[in-house]
Amino acid sequence: MPRSARREVPVLLLDTATVAPEDRVSAFRAAFDQASAPCRIEHLDPADQVRSRMHLWPFGAANVFTTDASGFRLVRTPRHVRRESPAIVALAIQTRGEGRFRQFGDDAVVPAGELMLSDLTAPYEFSWTGSGGSRAFQVPYELLGLPPDVVRAGAAHLRSSPLYGLVRDHLQRLTDGADELSADSGAAALGAATVDLVRALLVSAAGRDDLAGAVREETLATRVRAYAGRHLGDTALGPGTLAAAHNVSVRRLYQAFADDGTSLEQWLIGQRLEAARAALVSPAGLRRSVQATARAHGFDSPSHFSRRFRQAYGMTPREWRRLHVTG
Repeated sequence: MPRSARREVPVLLLDTATVAPEDRVSAFRAAFDQASAPCRIEHLDPADQVRSRMHLWPFGAANVFTTDASGFRLVRTPRHVRRESPAIVALAIQTRGEGRFRQFGDDAVVPAGELMLSDLTAPYEFSWTGSGGSRAFQVPYELLGLPPDVVRAGAAHLRSSPLYGLVRDHLQRLTDGADELSADSGAAALGAATVDLVRALLVSAAGRDDLAGAVREETLATRVRAYAGRHLGDTALGPGTLAAAHNVSVRRLYQAFADDGTSLEQWLIGQRLEAARAALVSPAGLRRSVQATARAHGFDSPSHFSRRFRQAYGMTPREWRRLHVTG
């Protein structure tokens, strides 16, 4: 499963149609090593019949990793975990074929159209025979904001949750449109919203009502970030409105961000600037004025926007746009 990585553009990791048959096994390994934690890979077809396409799309601090391939088996052993153990979980939808997954002593068959969750901090096995496909939403533990025991309990009972169908359908739409959605200025906010859905599914599937309050408290900053990402264009968005939306005091909200080593106001400004910077050079954004883009991202004063943009990036919004267009 892939490790999380922030990237500016989608990445085509591998297309074996462009690789000589005798080089496909090594190319598969190289692509998987680029996107994943250490594991053993066993191909179930002769080397010259190995086929695969792999992509990686960024969604803020999370990503979508897709694999379409001939049959293979992944084995992540305790030795692999000791070598490298990224604190990441992946919620994947099987799009073609039938996956077989084993982790924490549980064996699962994953039919096409169903979900599975893997934890990269522990050994696992995954395989399919024939032609198959998988779409994985990859998220760091720190962003998910759940203790490992809740994640693992929920992973074993995903289908028991009433949220299962909602999350499955969302993940299918997200991955179907990954190319366009990851290039949109709202990609990071969409990633944060997806993390919220994954978190809700796991808490529900784990059936740990006794932990629900603690989970809400522990994930306050994460939930506020996700909420703010979806409302960056609201000029009224600030500590007061954020606190009210999450039923906490402004003081508690400040403390949650301070505990993460973050200034709430500076984080919010940074998110608005980053979203505006991407929008300025997007196909749609190039047809809008700088002032309109500033307003759409919560800056009611064009001069304030230009000043903060220069402070953050060393150039004005117009200079950034001109650099992108002429570059």
